[in-house]
Amino acid sequence: MFEGHLYDFADKEPQRAPIGVFDSGVGGLTVLRQLYRHLPNESIIYFGDTARLPYGIRSQAEILQYVREILKWMQQQRVKMVVMACNTSSALALEIVRGEFSMPILGVILPGAKAAVQQGKRIGVIATPATAKSNAYRHAILEIDPNVQVWQVSCPEFVPLIEQNRIHDPYTTEVARSYLEPLLQQEIDTLVYGCTHYPHLAPVLRSLLPPHVKLIDPAVHVVAACTQELDLLGLSNIHPPLPTRFAVSGCPQQFAQSGVQWLGHTPMVEVVDFTDIAVSQVQ
Repeated sequence: MFEGHLYDFADKEPQRAPIGVFDSGVGGLTVLRQLYRHLPNESIIYFGDTARLPYGIRSQAEILQYVREILKWMQQQRVKMVVMACNTSSALALEIVRGEFSMPILGVILPGAKAAVQQGKRIGVIATPATAKSNAYRHAILEIDPNVQVWQVSCPEFVPLIEQNRIHDPYTTEVARSYLEPLLQQEIDTLVYGCTHYPHLAPVLRSLLPPHVKLIDPAVHVVAACTQELDLLGLSNIHPPLPTRFAVSGCPQQFAQSGVQWLGHTPMVEVVDFTDIAVSQVQ
């Protein structure tokens, strides 16, 4: 069992409390890597809802239920902030849960939209079916600059392929080619990763895109927003961080195997059971 007293200092020194990061699976590791790079003093708890992925085919009601459960668990871990490292959750649940929880909650869509508008005028967005259907990126981008053009493509096969570690499979390249074709026909100058899993596909996508097309990774920009928010709230940590905690709702061994190539080491992964918030740990 995880001993919560490790974070007892959070009451007296809130700046030393961890940042919570969650995604449906390994996609949010792209955000985690940016946090390591830009906020090296911050302790982090990473949760992957692997028992219920992919989120991109779920209804809004399902996503909202999952997000509430995760945030309640994060609250019990005494996090000082949550980064919703999941575009589907950001699109369908962020505004609702922000009014239900006291800790700051950041999503990836607005930072990604701002970055896209700064880079181009003909913007393509690749996303999960739920994110594409929500039109969250289109709305955010056009609200910032009504003069740009936005095209979205739903990419239902990407997340399962990434979670199965099939990035270099020839089939994945063919799937990517079919998803990118309508965007290339529109002569896009900018492509937004509308899912935090998708930066893992960067070598494949780059090989299929013209050199002038800029790739926007919202993970980079949500971490910049996170930095600003911590400074604003006086919650930036100046002490050495605790080791990152990894937790999943599904198979810990599978997550550890998938995560090793992105983390450079095999993580120790806990299992969270939302029925009673029981936590067990495996090496």
